[in-house]
Amino acid sequence: MTEEISLRAKIIYVVLTALFVLFLWLGDEGKQPMIYHGTELQHSVGLIDSEDALVLQESVARNGVVAHTPAYVMNKGSYTVNLSYLSEQQGNVLELWEQGDKIAAWPINPAENEISADFTLAKDTKQLQVCVNYVGKGALTIRKLSVSPQRLFYTDTYLMIVVVLLLHLAGWWYIKGGKDRIPRGMLLDGCVILGVALLATTPMMQTYLYNADDLCYHLARLEGVKDGILDGQIPVNILPEGLQGNGYMNAMYPYLFLYIGAFLRICRVSLAFSYKVLIFLSNLASACCIYAAVKSVVKSRRSILLAVVLYTLMPYRFTNILSRGDLGETLALIFWPMLLAGLYHLTMGDKKKWYYLVIGFSGILQSHILSAAYAAAICVLTALVYCVRLAKDKRYLEVLKAAGLTVLLNAWYIVPFLYYYFTENLDKEVLRWSGYFEQSINLSNMTQSISLYNKQYFSLGLALLGGVGIAVIYFLCERRKKFGDSDGFLLYLLILGGALVFMSTGYFPSRALMASPFFSNIATMLQFPWRFLGPASACFTFVGAAALERSTLIKNYRNGLFAMLVGLNLLVIVTVPADNNHVPYKNAEAVASKGHETKLITSVGLFYPHEWRLFDAMDEKLTRSVLISDIGSVSIHDYKKEGTKAAVSYTAISDKAYIELPLQNYRGYRATDELGNPVEITQGDGGRMRFLARGDGVEHRIYVRYGPVPGFVAANVVSALTIFACLYLCVGRFFNINLPYIRGRQKDGDSSSGVEREETLEA
Repeated sequence: MTEEISLRAKIIYVVLTALFVLFLWLGDEGKQPMIYHGTELQHSVGLIDSEDALVLQESVARNGVVAHTPAYVMNKGSYTVNLSYLSEQQGNVLELWEQGDKIAAWPINPAENEISADFTLAKDTKQLQVCVNYVGKGALTIRKLSVSPQRLFYTDTYLMIVVVLLLHLAGWWYIKGGKDRIPRGMLLDGCVILGVALLATTPMMQTYLYNADDLCYHLARLEGVKDGILDGQIPVNILPEGLQGNGYMNAMYPYLFLYIGAFLRICRVSLAFSYKVLIFLSNLASACCIYAAVKSVVKSRRSILLAVVLYTLMPYRFTNILSRGDLGETLALIFWPMLLAGLYHLTMGDKKKWYYLVIGFSGILQSHILSAAYAAAICVLTALVYCVRLAKDKRYLEVLKAAGLTVLLNAWYIVPFLYYYFTENLDKEVLRWSGYFEQSINLSNMTQSISLYNKQYFSLGLALLGGVGIAVIYFLCERRKKFGDSDGFLLYLLILGGALVFMSTGYFPSRALMASPFFSNIATMLQFPWRFLGPASACFTFVGAAALERSTLIKNYRNGLFAMLVGLNLLVIVTVPADNNHVPYKNAEAVASKGHETKLITSVGLFYPHEWRLFDAMDEKLTRSVLISDIGSVSIHDYKKEGTKAAVSYTAISDKAYIELPLQNYRGYRATDELGNPVEITQGDGGRMRFLARGDGVEHRIYVRYGPVPGFVAANVVSALTIFACLYLCVGRFFNINLPYIRGRQKDGDSSSGVEREETLEA
């Protein structure tokens, strides 16, 4: 029995919690304006005076937009813009632009020195800018410009307050009765996992985002999935506001886990913070998956926790997150341990745990297509290596179960992907820009830690290689003649990991093999050989953790080796460089801070790669206006677009005239006229939708919308029913089996973790 907490302690606890929440609320930057001195605006002409104002004279021989703010990803709502200035001439204008379109303008009155204007955004913006348009005559001095919300820019602080309160509720539940349901050892392991995940997230705890290579694309995807949900698409196959509102294909890149960030965006959390939350959850999920996977194979608690640290803090994960900005591969790395554990159980372990393979492969498939291709190749290779054992032990039924359930669970994504990949006129050849061999890495770098200053810096890390060394000692010195089945699989993983590393280095004869059309076709699609470091790291983590447990030669040194390897891996965090400006605020005006501003501009603009555009849909051919073949034959009366739905009214006097809407003509769109009759859609210039006009001189209206596509709907139903059946079975299994098992352990007075306590960590 535990002592009851005193009333005094409860009051102190509540007061401290309230104070903490109050301080969070007082520090909320979401309600603060963004302020720019004239020189802080983006400009190409002008002089700077002693008060940091931007001074423009007629001598600059320039008119038009001369200064502007960065491009903002801003939530819908009402805002106020304020400009402090001195102007000698009429004609200067303060303007508001969104993705190249001017949506508002306010004249700058020379008789005054300040202008304040309110504006309302009907929907979230992607590239909102406040601009100063100079007439080209007289002097114009831009002293200060500010943008402020009438309510909030974003709700980041309120999300943090909710998380804090939920953590306190969880603690209260644990004290009141949860500690009788959760074994103490399991709670300790959970704290270690959470601590490692937080440690892995510390480089992202800057007030800004690192401008990684592919970050802009994944931010655009996250924002686009949010727009697709609000458009009513489930799943989101088209990003409705992508490509300047023309729409962009989303079904070609896995996006399941982006729904988390999209939900936060719907709750008005900033795009930057939504992305950081997604990264934290990926770190936490990586730690949980490696824990569950290794625990199903290895019984030593020491080895399991070592695997958690080695895998979650491995350098290649940080390279993906902070240098490459590859969110897809980062998410895929979560599930590689589950895939390897599933292969182990299917071939020689507990064949009832075949679902590990389903979880692993499904997670990789829903994260990164190329990683899924690697995973499929490894699964096929493993099946070939162990085909005799699979047949002898009659494990083929579990293999069929795993394959079938994986297909059914992921049909909702697989069907649209295959449909568009093989039938749509996509510019897929731009994917083959890499020759593979020029992206090979140096073997000498494998012991190094991460460095963000070199974009092509890839490593396994000294700690992970130390685990490999323990495995090599185990196999060479203790298992030279006799191998058990489990040892044989670990040796297979060791060889597989070594082969993957070899294929990523310059020692692999990739340049010579490029002469083969077969290899060239595969290599140019894979692009970067360093992608093999992900699955190789998962293999080495498994092998190192198991060898530390099984080796008798190093039995007396296990605690020391554990501490040394963990310490070496923790140094990876230390080597991640921070910005030289350790203070996020440039001056006393905190609203001009690097942190506050980059939550809205996210450090980069939005980018949509060419490979999933329609062929010939180049940036210079994109438009936000309706185009017609002949101004003398067709008149446009009205055009409206909302998400993937659009409507245009026109009058034509020629049947040969046509209309092109600013929408990409992806398959799945359909059109009807005002009477509900189908209208044929053809592809126009730049991938736009083209319609032949009815030249009867009468006003007609065409309605366009995306979906529903019957095949996609059928696939969605199949996956939904499969998920429901799995949840039903899991819930029944949990309540009928797991709970009595836990109660039985409690009756015996066992408060340790579920791991068999062959070994415990020594203090």
